[in-house]
Amino acid sequence: QVQLVESGGGLVQAGGSLRLSCAASGRTFSSYAMGWFRQAPGKEREFVAAISWSSGATYYADSVKGRFTISRDNAKNTVYLQMNSLKPEDTAVYYCAADRLVSTRPSAYDYWGQGTQVTVSS
Repeated sequence: QVQLVESGGGLVQAGGSLRLSCAASGRTFSSYAMGWFRQAPGKEREFVAAISWSSGATYYADSVKGRFTISRDNAKNTVYLQMNSLKPEDTAVYYCAADRLVSTRPSAYDYWGQGTQVTVSS
């Protein structure tokens, strides 16, 4: 069982940066792949980034590649999403998720956080 709590969201101007954090409970965090997803009003939840349990592999949606960076600190049971050069279209609720296998599909993840709002003003 893994419990996830996101933080770090907020309001930022276009071109600005935010760093999201996702703190996980449980002794087996290091064995889980982690993903970040987002959901804007009226839209489906979409993949943003994912990282394998060992940090050996990272994956990004084309829309964020080169601007966002996913990382993890297994000693702190935390995964991060550094978001740079933010755009108004990045506005959404951002969720972190955990599962044994890394995936870009939301349906593949068993554990989810409650989400944190990111709003980018133009």
